[in-house]
Amino acid sequence: MKNEKKEIFLTKEGLAELQEELDDLKQNVRPEVIGQIKEARAQGDLSENAEYHAARDRQGQVEARIKELEYLIDNATMIDEDKKSNTVQVGSTVEIRYIADNEVETYYIVGSTEADPFENKISNESPIAKGIMGKKKGAVVTIESPNGNYDIEIVSLK
Repeated sequence: MKNEKKEIFLTKEGLAELQEELDDLKQNVRPEVIGQIKEARAQGDLSENAEYHAARDRQGQVEARIKELEYLIDNATMIDEDKKSNTVQVGSTVEIRYIADNEVETYYIVGSTEADPFENKISNESPIAKGIMGKKKGAVVTIESPNGNYDIEIVSLK
C-alpha cells in the first residue's frame, strides 16, 4: 500500500494560528508539564503516583500535538486568496443554491485543517466541495452524500 502524502491547504490566518499554537506548546505548555513530572517524581514511589502518570500522559499528548503541528506547517500549501479564477478552487468563496428547496448558502472552501461549518468554511474534502471543484458559475451539480443525492447550482464565485 502506497503512503500517499495528503496535500494540506492553509490560509495565511490558518497558518498563523497553527504557528501560534505551536509556539505556545513549546514555550509554555511543554515546560509546565516537565515541571509537573519533576514535582510528581519528587513525591517518591512512581508505581502508585497518579500525578506522575497523569503528567506523563499529558506530556505524550503535548509532544504528539507538537509533531502534528510541525508536520502541518512544514507541509502546508498556501491558499492564494488574491488569485482570481472563473472555476471553483480551494480559496474560493462560492454562493450555491440548493435546487430542491431554493435555499442559498455561501461557503468559503478551505483545507480540512481550517474547516469550520459554523463559519461556513467547508473542507475541500467535503462532498459539496468535491462536487463543485473546477466548475464554473451557473453549473448544476449532483452531490453524492451519505443522506442521499441532491442538486446544487453555483450562483456566484469570488
